[in-house]
Amino acid sequence: MTIESAGGDPIHLQKEISEDGKEVRLYCHSAGREAKETAMVTRFSGRFEAGLQKIVDGLPKPRAEKRYDKLLERIGRLKEKSRGASQHYTVKLTTDDSGKTVTALAWEKSAVAGTMATNPGVYCLRSNELNWDEERLWRTYTMLTDLESVFRSLKSELGLRPVFHSKEDRSDGHLFITVLAYQCVQAIRVKLKEAGINDSWTRLRETLSVQHRITTSLRCRDGRTIHIRKSTIAEPALLAIYKALGINPAPGGAKKLIG
Repeated sequence: MTIESAGGDPIHLQKEISEDGKEVRLYCHSAGREAKETAMVTRFSGRFEAGLQKIVDGLPKPRAEKRYDKLLERIGRLKEKSRGASQHYTVKLTTDDSGKTVTALAWEKSAVAGTMATNPGVYCLRSNELNWDEERLWRTYTMLTDLESVFRSLKSELGLRPVFHSKEDRSDGHLFITVLAYQCVQAIRVKLKEAGINDSWTRLRETLSVQHRITTSLRCRDGRTIHIRKSTIAEPALLAIYKALGINPAPGGAKKLIG
């Protein structure tokens, strides 16, 4: 079964019942996620191999590090930075008779099954709701993502936390105003989504911040000063937001004051 995500990307779904019949597994595949995960695996694998090759290139040099324990530490740091790519590699160090000096380093790559390297773009959802179809299972899962986004917005973008008030009624007022602000934000975003604008509230604020009110002062020959105040011209992205919300792209209009 194939459905579309909120962003219009196709999501392929496959439902399976567990062996004991008590659980349903929904396997999901996203082409966009596959491209992203493939690029990540390629990038971090390349960095890990480059780090190993740097060790190999240093072994013939007289002043390069060759102590077995120190090279193990160095390889360990490479693994920490590899974002999981190192799990697909088997690294072998060859030492001299003393076992303390490394004379050679080799590695072999073998992708671990069930990881981003072998199944990019695939993830599995588990549930005990055996009677739900594929779409209902996936839509319910995406609701969790939306709820997490709501809490992030409340705590960061809308300033729900931290709360510095020491009195209970002030804290209640702070929370109440934040919830009201979120309702306004959601009303704006729903209207924008209907117009095909799916930006986050942070991104919308950045777009809105580029427009300013500017006052220009001109001195006349008779000694008087003319002050003209008007808004800057809205950029295309901002103009699209104004159009979707039915707002004048030149808020405040032009005002002239002679002093």
